[in-house]
Amino acid sequence: MLKKNYSVARVVTHTQSSISKCERHNERKNESYANMNVDMARCDMNVHFKGCGEMTYNEQLNKLIAEKKVCMRGLKADAKVFDEMIFDVNTDYFEKHGGYEYAKEFYAEAYHFAVNLYGEQNIISAVMHADELNVALTEQYGKPVYHYHMHLVALPVVEKQILWTKRCKDKSLVGTVKETVNQISHSKKWKSPQAVDENGNVIFNEKGKPVLIPSYSILQDDFFNHMQRAGFNDFFRGEKGSTAEHLSCLQYEIQQDKKRLEEIKSQVEKEEIHYDNIHTVHKTFMEIDSMGKKTLTGKVTISSEDFNDLSNMAKQSVAARSKIFDLEGENERLRKRNWELQSHINRLSKKLYELEQICAPYLEALRLMPEKVKAFISDVLKTVRKDKPNKNIEIKKER
Repeated sequence: MLKKNYSVARVVTHTQSSISKCERHNERKNESYANMNVDMARCDMNVHFKGCGEMTYNEQLNKLIAEKKVCMRGLKADAKVFDEMIFDVNTDYFEKHGGYEYAKEFYAEAYHFAVNLYGEQNIISAVMHADELNVALTEQYGKPVYHYHMHLVALPVVEKQILWTKRCKDKSLVGTVKETVNQISHSKKWKSPQAVDENGNVIFNEKGKPVLIPSYSILQDDFFNHMQRAGFNDFFRGEKGSTAEHLSCLQYEIQQDKKRLEEIKSQVEKEEIHYDNIHTVHKTFMEIDSMGKKTLTGKVTISSEDFNDLSNMAKQSVAARSKIFDLEGENERLRKRNWELQSHINRLSKKLYELEQICAPYLEALRLMPEKVKAFISDVLKTVRKDKPNKNIEIKKER
């Protein structure tokens, strides 16, 4: 049964303080990566559909604020101001349709989809990664196969009307529109719409509340439909309710390595059975010793039937010896790969355990005393804000 290919379009939010880690990964500014399959020699093959030059993501944001093209009015210091969209399809899809060149065409169209969604002026960066090795397919195809996907960072901007307040001296203006700004707001940009029936009536749940359609589910639908209309077919919409795309890179890598390990173990077992069968055939050549009868001259005579059997067995012997040699080499390679994968999984599991240990005290405190923990974090953030006041928010005076 052929494996189906699925598209994925997901959104990860970032604050001004957390975006730097995302930027270093996307723009390949690190010297090493948690993903050990990144081939640094291929970084130049990554394709930028949009970038911010020598500026950082935060510097580009501050520039747009200074030019009054976007607004962060009323946002907290830890507000989610950056959306990172990740577009992806199974590696095999690109490999079977032309590889690198086809991937560039595909993600150029995906970029157009994002432009329609965010507006090109609000996109900070869009880069297709072509430097991450897919280990499983590399083994399957016997050549380097790379996983093509795109990271796009944008500002979730919505139009917002600012009204004149009662403090306005001209009372006739109170309640009217003072100005319209491009407000950064992830929650409003990705507000989930209400579900309606075939007659357009709102659908309510058992508690009498409107049923909401997850905005990211709509994103998956829209992305899939857009790419289909653009002529990119042979893949399916990402499975609804699937959590695969929400796994951390580390967890996902461990999960995939475990799958590959099981596949290799199964392959080793099959090859060993095949080897045993051929080896059994090889043993039957011992029957040759019992063939024929010695004459007075010391020569051996055999019947025509035995001669034919002997001839066939000799031919099979040559084939069997060659096959045994190949299988022994293949078994050795698979055993070595088995050991390498097991070692790799052990290293990744150790990393994951260390991360869990670091986070354990906080998670336990949050479970036992959620309000106190939240209050403590809130106090810390207030202290940080006092030490580092936000210079990006400008307050306009009422006239």
